[in-house]
Amino acid sequence: MNAFIDSNILIDYFKGNINAQIFLNTIFRDNKNVLCVGAIQRAEIVFFTRPNEEEAVSEVLSNLKCIDINQAVVDLGAKIYKKWNPSHGIDINDAILASTAELNGGMIFTLNTKHFPMENIIVNKAY
Repeated sequence: MNAFIDSNILIDYFKGNINAQIFLNTIFRDNKNVLCVGAIQRAEIVFFTRPNEEEAVSEVLSNLKCIDINQAVVDLGAKIYKKWNPSHGIDINDAILASTAELNGGMIFTLNTKHFPMENIIVNKAY
């Protein structure tokens, strides 16, 4: 199964959060799932990477399969956003990640499970 890592975990990891480091190190050693990152979540990381962080970020991201965004992902993401934004405050990034996971078969690891109330997606709080 695909296991999508939300950007909030990666951000914590690069900030030196010990819980994020333990979580990612554990999941990288676990061979049960294909570790993935949605294209939007990857963009959230690489757009704000400082020059002195590029090598470390590249090394971590090379362990995650980046799943592309296509028309089906965007269209389903829009439906998810319209349904869940008013009640749960999800943003476009969350909606795109949810639709990516749903269409590509997978679960999401995140710190903010409130943003993923969708019944068709398995969501796990990372730590």
